[in-house]
Formats: sequence, C-alpha cells, structure tokens
Amino acid sequence: MTEADVSAAIAEAEAWLQENPLEPDGDRDAWLRALVDAGWAAPSWPVEEYGRGLSPKVARATDQVFRAAKVSGWGQDVTNLWAATVIAWAKPELKKQVLRPLLLGEIDMCLLYSEPGAGSDLASVRTAAERDGDEWVVNGQKVWTSGGRQADYAFLITRTDSAQPKHRGMTFFFMPMDQPGVEVRPLRQATGDARFNEVFLTDARVSDANMLGEYNSGWHVLTSALAYERSAMGVTRPRRSAADDAVRDATSEASAPIPDLSLVELAVKRGVSGDPTIRQDLMRLHAWRTLNAWNNQRAKQELAKGTSSPVVSLGKLAMSRMLHFAGSLQGRILGSEAMLGGESHPEAADATYAMLNAFFTSIGGGTDQIQRNIIGERILGLPKEPEVDKGIPFSDVRVS
Repeated sequence: MTEADVSAAIAEAEAWLQENPLEPDGDRDAWLRALVDAGWAAPSWPVEEYGRGLSPKVARATDQVFRAAKVSGWGQDVTNLWAATVIAWAKPELKKQVLRPLLLGEIDMCLLYSEPGAGSDLASVRTAAERDGDEWVVNGQKVWTSGGRQADYAFLITRTDSAQPKHRGMTFFFMPMDQPGVEVRPLRQATGDARFNEVFLTDARVSDANMLGEYNSGWHVLTSALAYERSAMGVTRPRRSAADDAVRDATSEASAPIPDLSLVELAVKRGVSGDPTIRQDLMRLHAWRTLNAWNNQRAKQELAKGTSSPVVSLGKLAMSRMLHFAGSLQGRILGSEAMLGGESHPEAADATYAMLNAFFTSIGGGTDQIQRNIIGERILGLPKEPEVDKGIPFSDVRVS
C-alpha cells in the first residue's frame, strides 16, 4: 500500500459522494442502498460481497470522507457484527440471502449465547442441537438476550457433541426466531427498562445451511463474533444520557478540542464549573475518551483483517469505566438533588439512569472481569487461569 493508493481511494469516495449526495429531506433508505451496492458500506470486503476490495488501512482512510459528510452507513466492515460474522463464516448461499439485508438494517438480530449456567464461561453452554436430516432440533434456555422480542434471526451457540471437551463439540447457527418452539420472556432491569430477555427453545429448528463455520467448531465462530461485539460496545451506548455523551462518537476524530459538552454545560448551569475537582474529572474523562478512540482505531485495523483481536477488550473495559465514572460525575455535579427522580427532577432521573445503566456495559458482551482476564493473558502475557475441566469430555464435567 502506498500514499497514492490512499489518495486514490479517498478521491473515489469523494467523487461518489458528490454524485450521490444525501439531501436533508432525501430518501435515506434509497441512499443507503446505493452506498451498500457501491461497496462503500464495507470497503475492505471483496467486490462480490458488497465491498471494494481495499486493504484495511486504505478502507479506514476513506472513512474520513463519509464522517466529514455527516452521513451514516459506512464502516460496517468493522462495526456491523452481524454482517461481519456472516461474511467470515457463512456458506455462500446464506451470504447471498442475508448479507445485503444485514447491511441495510432490514433484518433484526439478537444473540443467543448466555445461559443460566453459562454466562461468563460460554464454553459451558448446554443448549443442545441434534441433527434431523437437513435440519437441527434445538432445546435449551438462553438469557440476557437483547432485542429478542423483535429479532428475525439469532446467532445461536449450541452443544452438538458432549463427548468432546467443552471448547470443542460446539456449533454456531444463524437461526430464525419466528417459529414454534421459540418463547421470549422480558426481564425487567434496575433502570425500569426491559431490553433483556430469556429465551426458551423447545424443539426449535434451524437448517444445516444456516450453520456458521464447521460442525463442532462453533467456539472459533463465537470468539470472532464476540470480538466484533466488544468492538461495537467499546464505541456505542444502549441509551443516550448526559453522562453517556461524555464518551459519544468515539469513532470520530480522536482529537476533540474540548471535554464533554453536556456535562460541561450541566456544570456551568449548576454553578460548579469552577470547582477544581469537577474540572479535573471532566478533563480526565475527556483524556480517557481520546485514548479509547485511538485504541479503537488500532482494534479496527485488526478486525478488518478478519482476525479476532484482544485489543477490543481494552476498548470495552475502558468504555465500561468511562460510563460508570461519567454517571458518578453527573451525580456529583447535581449534588444532593441526584438522589431524587421522576418527572419533577428530570436531570436527577437522568443521572440515576446513567449510573444504573452503566452496568449494562460491565456485563454485556463479556463481563469486566472476563475482559481483564483476556487483557492479562493475551496482551500482557500473564499465566492463564487454571482450567480443571480442560481436555476432558464435556459430559464428564462436574457442575454445581
């Protein structure tokens, strides 16, 4: 790759945007279809798979063109965990069927990973899939499923061979949710929301053509999908609040000139902007956000190559830390009023929500503790945690 390659790709992106401007009152869906079909939604992918065949570094250089135009839909080769996992692991027929709709956001998805006895240790899943001709029959229970009630399809990890050690004998599927045998029940959170669900699978079915990866090799697909998920969680938030704004747009230019505007404005409004500890913590939050943006750019380079990167665990753990810190800071700015809530105290209610909702990032996509283990083992080179069940058949693993 040369500077000429980068310049040429940027010029092509600029020319495409000039020919296909998105007007304020324009048809965004039609524009997104044009973006996807032109390969600019996922420029590092092959041309025949809705990409432009650019190297990861060149593809990321073109992101600045679309970012400057203030449009969305670009960069999905590293931010769309659904499409990225499908392109890496699905059979050609399945790719042809679902890849474009996934890039267009026409398919709602959910993750059927965690189980009551297999949360942080996903290699312990017991939901079973048994072959029945060209289909698999699935029985088990999943939990902490976001978007389960609206989902058209799910990424599903199952146990297909209990005679294998727990990291083997697992198979990954792209399973339809709208079918008999799939029951979704909402779970109420501390915030009052019910974004999570528990899902009961009773003789649910999924075609063998919808298997991602190979039979009994689902762990490799799962770790790849988790890397994309953690990367996304490292830069996005489930719900926007004033504290969430402290880490907004982490995929934008990292050298933001000022700390979070919402919290700064709140501090000015509340008359505490001159407090040296508040000012220091606002800048600390800004410094973390800037560093995390750089780290995410580093992780994206590795993910764009189709590799599972432990660097995304740094970003996810950092985002969790920032959300907790920002929620706490928002409460400190409000003072004792932060203990109130309801419609009569909307700013206090927002602060309470931010503090409670921060736990979403601490748990979803792998807990903070799991991220620390990954960072310790795969980045710092520390000794691995003892695995007493390693190498033995899963059917012989003792459970409490």
